Amino acid sequence: MRAEVVGSLLRPQPLVEARRKREAGRLGPAEFKHIEDDHVREAVRLQEESGIDAITDGELRRYAFFGHLVESFDGFDKEGGWAIPFHDEAGEELVFKRPVVVEKLRWRRNMCAEEFVFLRAVAAKPAKVTMISAQQAAAYYDPKQSAAAYPARDGFLADIVDVSRREVEELVRLGCTYIQIDGPQYGALLDAKMREGYRQRGSDPEKLIDLCIELDNAILADHPGVTFGLHVCRGNNQSKFYAEGDYEPIARIFEKTLFQRFLLEYDDARSGGFEPLRHLPEDRVAVLGLVTTKKPRLEAEDELKARIEEAARYVPLERLALSPQCGFASTMEGNRITPDQQRQKLELVGRVAREVWGGVRV
Repeated sequence: MRAEVVGSLLRPQPLVEARRKREAGRLGPAEFKHIEDDHVREAVRLQEESGIDAITDGELRRYAFFGHLVESFDGFDKEGGWAIPFHDEAGEELVFKRPVVVEKLRWRRNMCAEEFVFLRAVAAKPAKVTMISAQQAAAYYDPKQSAAAYPARDGFLADIVDVSRREVEELVRLGCTYIQIDGPQYGALLDAKMREGYRQRGSDPEKLIDLCIELDNAILADHPGVTFGLHVCRGNNQSKFYAEGDYEPIARIFEKTLFQRFLLEYDDARSGGFEPLRHLPEDRVAVLGLVTTKKPRLEAEDELKARIEEAARYVPLERLALSPQCGFASTMEGNRITPDQQRQKLELVGRVAREVWGGVRV
């Protein structure tokens, strides 16, 4: 797998409108599912025609990248959590309301099984499922709002690990061989300013990194034959971000987690250099997120090839791959690019991957 997407694709406007009608009670569940199915088929076709090797459903069935968790359990207030500010280089800011757990979690449906079963049926290439990490879900706990359901965060995290592990087991039973975990919390822990913010709130960033690793490993353990990928994100909401910094402060995730593939953002100066990749063990793969999903500019092929060559100074070419730096639509609104620009970027990833790795064999 040399060419990947991280997960989400832009939501087609007819799908957005159908979801709004469904939420307003003006569209029945069966009709809505048919509409979803049609758009997922188109998302699969887009990726396959672009030369992508690991296919997702574009996360089109979710209102946000974490929607599979929030909409699969009773117990969440979808927009009642603390707000996190996103910004861009020009200083424009967006405040995004997170979900918050307010009752004990009660199972409603599987998180990703439906997504995978349909994707498996319509994709001609290997299918990949995306989930959020347990520590990302920890952001949906509030000491005041959540206390009646979970007096301590650890109780909530224990439930998250349990339901996430069960979901992984169900996906594996259904034949899924590639599961990606989205871990934006690692991105927060590499940012110097955000690390200081953790310290001021009484949390040790180093201990948080170790906790993240422990929770992720508890979910992934004992699944031979399944590839697990970790995507580290510095924030992605309508072309805005919340963190910056290179991977050195969290580099031990390469060695101490059970992930075999690391999907890493490298689209601009916020990501730092490739030097931290020297920590990558010999049996792990770095997927270089060199193509931005945040801006319309289409990267030049020579530019991408030069950066891949630079990364190969730290990790052999046979253990590298290429992807966009993040999803195109972590939320329903999507990043500020057009569907045609999205297609061009996917085609660029597929084309460069074929040219760079066409003769490389592992």
